Amino acid sequence: MSREVTVIGGGLAGCEAAWQIACQGVPVMLYEMRPKRMTPAHRTGQLAELVCSNSLGSNLPTRAPGLLKQEMRMLGSLILECADRAAVPAGMALAVGREAFSALVTEAIEGHPLIRLVREEVTSIPREGVTVVATGPLTSDALAQEIVALLGEDQLYFYDAMAPIVTLESIDEQKVFRASRYGRGEADYINCPMTREEYDRFVEALLSAERIPLRDFEREDPRFFEACLPIEVLAARGHEALAHGPLKPVGLRDPRTGQRPYAVVQLRQDNLAGTLYNLVGFQTNLRWSEQKRVFSLIPGLEHAEWVRFGQMHRNTYINSPRLLEPTLQWRGDGSLLFAGQIVGTEGYMGSAASGLVAGMNAARLVRGEQPIILPTTTMLGALLYYVTRATGDWQPMKPNFGLLPPLTPAVRSKKARYEAYAERSKQDLETFLVAQGLGASCPLGNVGG
Repeated sequence: MSREVTVIGGGLAGCEAAWQIACQGVPVMLYEMRPKRMTPAHRTGQLAELVCSNSLGSNLPTRAPGLLKQEMRMLGSLILECADRAAVPAGMALAVGREAFSALVTEAIEGHPLIRLVREEVTSIPREGVTVVATGPLTSDALAQEIVALLGEDQLYFYDAMAPIVTLESIDEQKVFRASRYGRGEADYINCPMTREEYDRFVEALLSAERIPLRDFEREDPRFFEACLPIEVLAARGHEALAHGPLKPVGLRDPRTGQRPYAVVQLRQDNLAGTLYNLVGFQTNLRWSEQKRVFSLIPGLEHAEWVRFGQMHRNTYINSPRLLEPTLQWRGDGSLLFAGQIVGTEGYMGSAASGLVAGMNAARLVRGEQPIILPTTTMLGALLYYVTRATGDWQPMKPNFGLLPPLTPAVRSKKARYEAYAERSKQDLETFLVAQGLGASCPLGNVGG
């Protein structure tokens, strides 16, 4: 077996996998087709480019995404190290400056002596040596067909959408206020409050706005992924759907009136300089001209400068419960591993985390060691067990406490229960790492300053 591992895909999962492999002393050839061949969503050739939101979710270990981050830090995640260095204010969440984050990851990968970065599209999966497929939700058509032929399974598709971005200086500060919900953390969000009349007018305009027509294959199977629904799809579920969803005003009071608005559109800092803000929860497939018309009805955004309009793109994932082991090895050939959103680990952190485990296991296979399966009492272990063992009408899954085995004895208080989950995860992962002789390694050092 060749000692060099092939990793296909330079997104979060692929970069994390390549880093983990190299940090265990195994050489890696990392393929990324951009910028030679772009996707419908990416705009640059940088590795680990974020295309949907710039938020990586909660940092609190008593929240499922935060617990996953705690575990990834214990395992020495490249993606989290770069994210921490490129963090922008976002209350209790971890959000990053997109360009700074991608630049840090790219610099780390290009600077590692055991990683060779190849800017070419891969259209066939190597059948010799160990390979990690981490091509993500925007896998090229040629490679997708190769995967279908190899695995003997039909591909499943869902559709993801991106939120628009505006410049800070174009927001009318007289009509908005800064605050985080319930006053937690710093006042990191710009809030655009709506009266009942303004909300009604906005929803009516949104529902009547013209959308970009779906292509033939999309019209045949127009399934949207629940975690990132277009704002117009949500609005179509009921007039109050947005007021109870991304526009919910709970935990916010307008300091000018002392009252809770009827609805609130939140904007989150999108870059380190703090000059760009994205509309939280406003993924959309409206025509660009319609986005400008409808979203300009939001108080404070009447004269906004739209740096990027929203758009929708196809995502691809495989039937992991039928195809993969919890080690992320293909059941048909253990030298082939999959990682990222293509396996059904939804979201940025889930993608990077699966890449971390796939990378660790790929290196262990090359060295003749047994691949690891993390304890299911950890968020990452439970997530990977779910996506490779789920039954019934399976869909991709994001980190959540419902994946974890119940506590013994049971804890009734939700707050205390989540704290107990976090403590159990930490202890069990520490014990596991000691038993396996593993731990965080290969720090970035001076990469990126």
